[in-house]
Amino acid sequence: MSSPITEIPQRGNITAVPAPTLPASDRKGLSKKELVADNPTWCPGCGDFSVLALYFKLIEKRKMWHEKITTVAGIGCSSRFPYFVQAHGAHYIHGRALPFASGISLSRPDLHVFVFGGDGDAFSIGGNHFNHTARKNIKLTYVVMDNWVYGLTKKQTSPTSPLGFKSKTDTWGAVDYPINPMKQAIAAGATFVARTTHTNPAHVMQMMEAAMDHDGFSFVECLSECVEFYEGAFDASNPRKGGVFNLVPADHDVTNEMAAYKLADEPFPGSFGIFYKVNKPTKNAKETGINTAAMEKVKGLKPWQILQKTFDRMK
Repeated sequence: MSSPITEIPQRGNITAVPAPTLPASDRKGLSKKELVADNPTWCPGCGDFSVLALYFKLIEKRKMWHEKITTVAGIGCSSRFPYFVQAHGAHYIHGRALPFASGISLSRPDLHVFVFGGDGDAFSIGGNHFNHTARKNIKLTYVVMDNWVYGLTKKQTSPTSPLGFKSKTDTWGAVDYPINPMKQAIAAGATFVARTTHTNPAHVMQMMEAAMDHDGFSFVECLSECVEFYEGAFDASNPRKGGVFNLVPADHDVTNEMAAYKLADEPFPGSFGIFYKVNKPTKNAKETGINTAAMEKVKGLKPWQILQKTFDRMK
């Protein structure tokens, strides 16, 4: 079996060297030890620890290798994710993780891109990008760890903070109506919409796996308690603290948009599971079709000839 050639730049020259690879069947899956990078800097008890641990578990289970793991995040406590994963990724600009991840997804169809964020990064400064990435149905998974508060900047009201929540920006109690992430995702055109909570690790794993397997934009809202600035926010969804964890009804039709919207409108703690899932052409597939058709028109021409044809049309 011949080895593929990898181009490595050396002082301005390109030298072709064989890249050592093994057939996929012979490669050993990564262990957690090989995946862990820096020690997480979250506060003890933060719900984000659970999501990170399950991300490692997902990579191990699916036997993904370093060159196939892509972890992108914006700014915020949860968005520190890429620092803690020993793989390719980026800690990007506040609210701009999705457009950056979209570029990766569209240019590298062999990768599955995971994006992690919080309620501020996703629904405040990044709210417009959330809507447009959803409607374009770009193939990637967006996991939003929603804690109903700005934790990194020490307790300010977030887009999902409930009415009456007292913070440094609303000492009198929040008066702005909070957004409903599930309703927004469904209305924006996301083709996979699911909800889970960090206190049920097995369920988080199920939702992340289902999201990864979906061919399109998959969104998972994960309730993730900020024990430092909003302790007890999600007790009503935690059976160990007297709450209830209601699964999406077994007879729920995940292809019914109105039924999904009705589920999303339930009072807290609501239901957990897959609300909406449909198959639609992805932007990835559409752009591949456009590119293929364009290249067919210049088939057999050299790059300089294609450029010349472009110049000729401009005359």
